[in-house]
Amino acid sequence: MSDLAALRRTAERYAVGADRRDKALWREVLAEDVEISGPGFSIAGLEANLGSIDHLAHAFTMTRHVVHDMDVIVEGDSAQGETRSTAEHRIAAPEGDKLLVWAIRYQDQWRRENDYWKFTRRTLIVDWEELRPIKGIAT
Repeated sequence: MSDLAALRRTAERYAVGADRRDKALWREVLAEDVEISGPGFSIAGLEANLGSIDHLAHAFTMTRHVVHDMDVIVEGDSAQGETRSTAEHRIAAPEGDKLLVWAIRYQDQWRRENDYWKFTRRTLIVDWEELRPIKGIAT
């Protein structure tokens, strides 16, 4: 697998881990010294960041993250770049569930560890968000 394919896989595994609330997937792609930050938060260390999975489960009924494109520069065993994504967060509400959608640009840094790429830093930038009702699906 090429470095670029392996780096994309880290972003995809991160997204799937968030959606499935699967801390084991995040352990695969986050370094011990990872720092993840965004609007109003900064979390340092693997174990502390795994707690974000619990927050997702508490705040949202379900989520869906889609990784779009990446612009990455690899230099030896380190890499940096931007990952564009969309995150959809389903919110339960008495008047009907809503969908909070974020257009995301992650500013990413990775380090190769034992032939695997791991995030050392992810900075979440939300370019815009949209809140919309969810329509029922006929069965």
